[in-house]
Amino acid sequence: MTESVSHAEPAHRCGLIALVGAPNVGKSTLINRLVGAKVAIVTPKAQTTRTRVLGIRMAGATQAVFIDTPGIFQPKRRLDRAMVQTAWREAGDADETCLLIDAGKGLDAATRAIAERLKQSGREVVAVFNKIDKVRRPRLLELAQELTAILPCRDVFMIAAINGDGVEDLFAKLAARLPEGPWLFPDDQLTDMPDRLMAAEITREKLMLSLRNELPYDLAVETEDWQVFQNGALRISQVIHIARDSQKGIVVGKGGERIKHIREASQRDLQEIYETPVHLFLHVKVRPGWDEDRAHFRDLGLDYNV
Repeated sequence: MTESVSHAEPAHRCGLIALVGAPNVGKSTLINRLVGAKVAIVTPKAQTTRTRVLGIRMAGATQAVFIDTPGIFQPKRRLDRAMVQTAWREAGDADETCLLIDAGKGLDAATRAIAERLKQSGREVVAVFNKIDKVRRPRLLELAQELTAILPCRDVFMIAAINGDGVEDLFAKLAARLPEGPWLFPDDQLTDMPDRLMAAEITREKLMLSLRNELPYDLAVETEDWQVFQNGALRISQVIHIARDSQKGIVVGKGGERIKHIREASQRDLQEIYETPVHLFLHVKVRPGWDEDRAHFRDLGLDYNV
């Protein structure tokens, strides 16, 4: 008599992994590296991320859902408060919480404040020191000791998201800890961000990279129209909202050169993301108080009443 051999499929695993930290510590660069595609915009400026960005990665029977949260800082206006609230809410809902720290800056006041709040919450935290390519190893060991003295950490990882150093080790550890359960998304989906919002964020990224320090925080981008042609090409019309008339010339540039370069850069990225020709049209409108508009908060998934 021959015994039958059962080859059971591995159990599905799925969970949420929140990336939290001070502004500009590399959360968006890390989530793009983890997912293997651009799902979050990246600039050298702080507070680039305004809303929760989700990136999905499959590994066998495991679906890891990473959440890039806005940088946590001392908020000054309603939009700031909503961004910070979103970061803490996502950290509270996640199965795993990673505290990202810029190794070059070390444990600055912002990071210490976040670490203290995480400690008070009682959540298990994975510490991730990013940008280690800029710091000598003895200093990294000192930083790890400083952090664990104020925040007990489940693990401490050293990575450089910009080049991928240490990222796969981090992913393997986090993925192995996710709970058994059904996948939350189809196995070929990379993000849940609506196309219109993704396109607006890409253009906002190009604006932030092109403009002077203060102006990027006084503007917003809205996708007004999205048309798909029979050949699959896209026609996208967007409005750049600014707070004051004096800012219009800065965004447009002399002879319209700046807005032209911004449009071309954004269009190139959109064509790469959607793998089809894109015809992008940009318009600049003065809209005082755009950052107090309930519709804008709703589009970003932020709570207006904070």
